[in-house]
Amino acid sequence: MNARADVDLARRRLLQGAAASVLALAPGVTLLLGPAPAEARAPGTSVSAKTRWGLLVDVSKYAEVADTVVEACRAENGWTGHGRPLTDPQWVRSVTLNDPRTGAVRTLPVMCQHCERPPCVDVCPTGASFRRADGVVLVDKHICIGCRYCMMACPFGVRFFVHEDATGQKPHAPRGKGTVESCTLCVHRLDAGRRPACVEAAERKSPGALIFGDLNDPNSEIARAVGRHVALRLRADLGLDQGVLYKGLNG
Repeated sequence: MNARADVDLARRRLLQGAAASVLALAPGVTLLLGPAPAEARAPGTSVSAKTRWGLLVDVSKYAEVADTVVEACRAENGWTGHGRPLTDPQWVRSVTLNDPRTGAVRTLPVMCQHCERPPCVDVCPTGASFRRADGVVLVDKHICIGCRYCMMACPFGVRFFVHEDATGQKPHAPRGKGTVESCTLCVHRLDAGRRPACVEAAERKSPGALIFGDLNDPNSEIARAVGRHVALRLRADLGLDQGVLYKGLNG
């Protein structure tokens, strides 16, 4: 083990110790039990930076699949509402934009944008928020202390705090009261060679509404589509280089 690895290991142990101290002082915050997932422990060992997963949304087609996409995400990841808008999780939500001057209406999905330089990762005190080598931004529920700094740092408002006891959980998508959660691009599917649930559901109803793939592969469907069309990122002025892009947002 080299000197840098020693420093990284010491830093991780220090942060985890600090997290434990905070938990002792905050009885309302709970921590998931059990072994941490392998990708959370060592994000660079099982995935490669040669791949950059991305999602291209065709805004002109999205309205017809909006409800399908939200329901597919809900069913796949086991998040359910509690009847109160302020606490209902929405890993993906459909937003409608109106231009009062022209009357134009656009409906688009807003979810974790899976940034190349994610602000949520920068502010996380325990390392619970992290970016995998392939561009997927995740939350390790085992060390999330519920401080919600990442929620404040996210310019897109796409992270959510679990206020109530979580029910109907899926083994591949653990949720825990007192932790933060967001879209994972169905990372369990990616690691099994499949596409996100929302993409497959949208494809059955409106092919091309959501295109998913490797942005680094020039022969992939998404790379070819981005090359043919003007694809925009939300708040591109922030320089975060998100993995989620939108076609037809400006016209």
